[in-house]
Amino acid sequence: MGQDQFTQQDPGEQHAAPGSGEQTVPYPGRTDELDVRPDHGEETYRGTARLQDKKTVITGGDSGIGRAVALAFAREGADVLISYLESEEKDAQETVRLVEEAGRTAVTVPGDIREEAQCHAVIERAAQEFGRIDVLVSNAAYQMSQDEGIEAITTEQFDRVMKTNLYAMFWLCKAAIPHMPEGSSIITTSSVQAFNPSPHLLDYATSKAGIVNFTKALGNNLTEKGIRANSVAPGPVWTPLIPATMSEEKVGSFGKQSPLGRAAQPAELAPIYVFLASQESSYITSEVVGVTGGSPIT
Repeated sequence: MGQDQFTQQDPGEQHAAPGSGEQTVPYPGRTDELDVRPDHGEETYRGTARLQDKKTVITGGDSGIGRAVALAFAREGADVLISYLESEEKDAQETVRLVEEAGRTAVTVPGDIREEAQCHAVIERAAQEFGRIDVLVSNAAYQMSQDEGIEAITTEQFDRVMKTNLYAMFWLCKAAIPHMPEGSSIITTSSVQAFNPSPHLLDYATSKAGIVNFTKALGNNLTEKGIRANSVAPGPVWTPLIPATMSEEKVGSFGKQSPLGRAAQPAELAPIYVFLASQESSYITSEVVGVTGGSPIT
């Protein structure tokens, strides 16, 4: 575990390098299956009421970045609805425990957001439970590494990547905006892959580039409504998605390519989402914030 977010230290040594395990796991991957457990900030994140009484929605909130964001939001005073695949119920309940331990309300909506109806169900449940949506975090994503390149990418895989990463984001945002008051925030999750694509993640990188452009356009589209839209672009982050979608060789060296020489832990991403969700970032919209360990996003 790393030290808390207020302790000054060498960032390259804050977590183990490269910061991941070596064993692959079956898709979709569950936290307790990993040989190295991710740090979501359970022992380190300290809130300062920056999101007091905010009503928030986080897709992919069961594990990884989504869990770290849910934990941070709750400790900052927000209520949280998380969506996730039904097969990830065990991980989702751990996120619920962390949110409730922080004294906030946790709502769960399992289901596959590749279906437009499910995206509407997520938003309608949030509106019913909370009365409004102050922050929407579109975070859920699908990837499957293909070392043989485009020849190995089936139409089924390509469709799944686009439906999970792009279509769902579009449906969620469109459904949520009528429930979002002035001062609300939409935060998407793009990737360093949008700017520096890896050949084995061709379809995933394509979808993440689409997220960048969507978010930039959306932010400008929503200025008259007083709603901001920004994107967080992570570099390599140690989550269950990695050993569930990559070969042992890639898992074993995951994060080594970063200038800091290691993968990020989910806890290192959460403060950026908190900042973009808070009024402190009031003059920031249509921006992409890189959390890449030094890899450029240009």
